[in-house]
Amino acid sequence: MDRRSGRRTRGNLIMAGEDTSTATRDETALDVPWNVIVHDDPVNLMDYVARVFQRVFGYQEQYAMRLMLEVHQLGRSVVWTGQREKAEFFTQQLQLHQLKTTLEKAA
Repeated sequence: MDRRSGRRTRGNLIMAGEDTSTATRDETALDVPWNVIVHDDPVNLMDYVARVFQRVFGYQEQYAMRLMLEVHQLGRSVVWTGQREKAEFFTQQLQLHQLKTTLEKAA
């Protein structure tokens, strides 16, 4: 008998009939998407904000203008949603262009 585990052994082998099973879980945690949010500010011109959206995200002019108007009229706009690492990158890029930008978990 093995003194540490209390199991009956023969040499280094555990004898048949002993419980040697282990529990495993097959769970995959999905990363929560993150929103990049641009807030309205009194400093940047609307055309400039739309151009920054085009440059940073590669958005078409019409879509960039729509997001810019949402920022202007509602005070904020979710301009991109996705993985956290990329969201952090986009947040930094927008802040380098002097846009007031935050990051939050998507609902």
